[in-house]
Amino acid sequence: MQLGTVTPILRIFDETKALEFYVDFLGFKVDWQHRFEADFPLYLQVSLGECVLHLSEHHGDVSPGAAVRIQAPGVDAFQQQLQAKNYRFAKPGVEETPWGSREMSIKDPFGNRLVFVEEGEG
Repeated sequence: MQLGTVTPILRIFDETKALEFYVDFLGFKVDWQHRFEADFPLYLQVSLGECVLHLSEHHGDVSPGAAVRIQAPGVDAFQQQLQAKNYRFAKPGVEETPWGSREMSIKDPFGNRLVFVEEGEG
């Protein structure tokens, strides 16, 4: 058996805050959005490079507070881009881990943690 790609689903509570964080701050693009009716919860897909995330306002889809590790070669340059945006709710830094990676951890407005990881040499 061969497994395919994984698409994490992250819980969101507010469309405006989600778009401000994922699109305006992190630089993801909205690929598509879906609502069953006009006043129903939003479900959408965002992507940046090869990273694809699903964001859901549906309470039965997932619990808030998930953690996702995202491969991010060039994490230092990405961190500098984010700092330049001066987003008032997050000022992420990059840290060197004891296991040799460089990691930048950011919590979204809903308590989900995104960890951007650049693997070390070796």
